[in-house]
Amino acid sequence: MTHAPGNNTGIASPGFGELKAGSLGVRLATTAAEIDAVQALRWHVFYEEMGAVPDAATAASRRDRDVFDTVADHLLVLDHERGEGGAAVVGCYRLIRAPAAARIGRFYSADEYDLSRVLAFPGEVLELGRSCVHADYRNRAVMQLLWRGIAAYVFLHGIGLMFGCASLPGTDPDAVAPELTYLYRNHLAPEEIRPVALPHRRVAMDRLGDKPLDTRAAVAALPPLIKGYLRLGGFVGEGAVIDRAFNTVDVAVVVKTDLVTDRYFRHYERSAREGAS
Repeated sequence: MTHAPGNNTGIASPGFGELKAGSLGVRLATTAAEIDAVQALRWHVFYEEMGAVPDAATAASRRDRDVFDTVADHLLVLDHERGEGGAAVVGCYRLIRAPAAARIGRFYSADEYDLSRVLAFPGEVLELGRSCVHADYRNRAVMQLLWRGIAAYVFLHGIGLMFGCASLPGTDPDAVAPELTYLYRNHLAPEEIRPVALPHRRVAMDRLGDKPLDTRAAVAALPPLIKGYLRLGGFVGEGAVIDRAFNTVDVAVVVKTDLVTDRYFRHYERSAREGAS
C-alpha cells in the first residue's frame, strides 16, 4: 500500500487482499477507472445530495477530486452484483499517511486545523477523509466492511493515531448547537493530541451556555460517521469550522488505535497473529 516514488496516480500497490461479505467486498483501488468511480460517487453524494458548491472545473467534470487524491490510498466497498472494477464501487474512504502527505506538503485537514500536536505523536499517523456511501447501501453491513478495511490498513502499517475532519450538515453552527456542545463537553481530545481550529476559521463548539443539554437527543442527531468514531473511542478537536463549499460544519476527530475496542480491529490483529504462528 505504499506509493512508489513518482507515483501520481493515487493507485495503491497491493497490501491486503479483498475482504468479503456476500456480494460485497472491501479493498484498495488498483486502477484509474476505480478512482474515477470513487470521484463520481463523491460528486453524487457531496454535490448532488448534500448541496456542496462546485467550482467550474468540478461542475464540468462531475467529479469530486483534488491533488490529495494523487497521493492517497482509496479504500473501496464493492458490490460484485453490480459488475467489476469501477462499476462495482458503492462506498469509499480516502486514506493518507504521513509519507504521502509530505509529497503534497501538508495533510488535507491542515486547511482547517492546527495539527502540530497530532503530528508530534510518537508513531505512525493516518488521515481519514472523503468518506461516502451510495444511498442504496447506507446500512450496517457496508459500514462494517469499511471499518474492517480500515482495521486491516491500520494493522498493516502500524498506525498509532487516526485523524480527520467529520461533518455536520449545513453551515449554521447554531442549528447544530446541541451536537457541537455535546461533543465538546464529553469527547474533547486530550491536550497532547488535540487538533485546534485555525484562529481565522474557528467557531466555538460549547454553544448552549447555561441552557440545558438534552444529551440523548444530541447523540441521536449526530451523523452516523461521527457516532462511529466515538464508538471507536474517538475524540474531537477544539473548535468547529464552517466549510461553505461543502455546505457543512466540520469537527476534527482523533482516534488512538490503542484505545480502540471495536471488534474489527481486535479480530484482524488476532487473525494476523494466528496466521503468522
